[in-house]
Amino acid sequence: MSTNDIISLLANLALALSFVVGLVFGIAQVRAAARDRRERLTVEALNNYQTREFAELMQYINAHELPASSEELRALPVNEQVIFMQLAQQMETLGILVADKYINIDLVDKVLGSFVFTTWEKYKTLVLSIRDTDPFVSEYFQWLAEKIDERMKNNPREPFYKSVHKIS
Repeated sequence: MSTNDIISLLANLALALSFVVGLVFGIAQVRAAARDRRERLTVEALNNYQTREFAELMQYINAHELPASSEELRALPVNEQVIFMQLAQQMETLGILVADKYINIDLVDKVLGSFVFTTWEKYKTLVLSIRDTDPFVSEYFQWLAEKIDERMKNNPREPFYKSVHKIS
């Protein structure tokens, strides 16, 4: 083997090694960017559900009976219709974010817990009546509520204030 052949072989090995290192580095960067994006979305979602406006929606929904049909909904004052629709949209969006794995369901369980399921139970009659004309309405809200309920029944989590003493 001549000197030129050895140099050529070493150059090819260096190129191959550079490619492999670049590929590994690229994969690591893509994963880090995805993790960062998920963390930002998680923080943003937490902020959206920790507002006075959302607390007012929660209080209103907890304190009122929901209409059983779209006709009953339309008979309410416009501001009340908006409240019902806004909370349903926020729950639907939350369901989409969990279903698409942008937000972990554990976070939803910790932040909203049974509120998701109990709210779905209040919305259920109205939503099912609307599904005669729109089969997709609140589909992710329903899915999320059923998942939360399933988790609470099959694998209830221990309150953090009780488990923190075991960790320390």
